[in-house]
Amino acid sequence: MGLNRKRSDYAAHSKKITRGQRWKALRLQALNRDEWACVQCGELRGLECDHILPVRDRPDLAYALSNLQILCGRCHARKTRLEVGHKPLPPKRQQWRELLREMSREPIEQS
Repeated sequence: MGLNRKRSDYAAHSKKITRGQRWKALRLQALNRDEWACVQCGELRGLECDHILPVRDRPDLAYALSNLQILCGRCHARKTRLEVGHKPLPPKRQQWRELLREMSREPIEQS
C-alpha cells in the first residue's frame, strides 16, 4: 500500500505543472528540440515529455527546458518505475519484452 501512495504522490507533483499554456509551449519546444522522437530508443509514437529530475525533488526546475526530455510511453514507464523504487526487469524478461515488441512491429504477410 505504501508503494501506491508513493506513486500517487509522485504523479500529484507533476499534475500541478503539466496544466496550462506555459507547459504546452514548453512541451512543444522540447518536442522540436528532440526532433519528435524518444531520446532513448528513437520511437516516434506515444511520446511524452518527461522531467529528467522529478518535480517533487526539484520544483525549481519544473519549467526548465534543460530538465525535459522526450520519451516514448515505454521508456517513460521504465524510468518512472525505477524512480518509485521498483527493481529493473531481469535481463531475460527484458529480452522477451523486446522480442514481442519487435514481432508486433513486423508486417503480417497475407497469402
